[in-house]
Amino acid sequence: MEKMEKVLINAQKRDVTGKKVKALRRKGMLPGVVYGKHQEPTPILMDLREASKILSEHSFVTLNLDGQEIAALVQEKQRNFIYGTLLHVDFQAVSLTEKLTTSVEIESTGTPLAVKNYSAVLVHNLNELEVECLPQDLPEKIVVDVTGLKEIGDSILVKDLQLPASIEILTEPETVVFVVVGVGEEKAEGEAGGEEPEVIEKGKKEEEED
Repeated sequence: MEKMEKVLINAQKRDVTGKKVKALRRKGMLPGVVYGKHQEPTPILMDLREASKILSEHSFVTLNLDGQEIAALVQEKQRNFIYGTLLHVDFQAVSLTEKLTTSVEIESTGTPLAVKNYSAVLVHNLNELEVECLPQDLPEKIVVDVTGLKEIGDSILVKDLQLPASIEILTEPETVVFVVVGVGEEKAEGEAGGEEPEVIEKGKKEEEED
């Protein structure tokens, strides 16, 4: 599990709004806004190159807004449809002494033995985990080792995830996170889980065909 660290993004208050913001973007600046329970909505401006690099790796940052440090979660990123460059970022200011409820991305690591031995398929059934914790305890993502899934039908449930005591899991404990199924069973598994499954890994036979 990768824990969030203190990462600074320099920002300044922004007076320019509307169509005039395009001129700022042409100068290499990134507009945004920060708001929260104890923070009035404040338009801000950042260096596009610096902010883009940091925001590609972190979702919890500390904004250095004209000398004032504000802990903030990234709530929304707007991108250029063609080039993928950031156009605008919304930040939610948070208190380091108040717990927050949010979702954390789940990823897998390793290859299940069942995939290697039976040309089975690993289905990623749950992409995010809902948790409650202090902002500084929030992980960037949750990485789950799936190597131990030995047989078709083996699964990892939410209740099997190992997180620090400082993080409370709110997602239903019996929810399937990963499951190994036989080839052709992916659709049925997705229907049972209530959402379209994401096939993230196949056995040797399927890999060779790709």
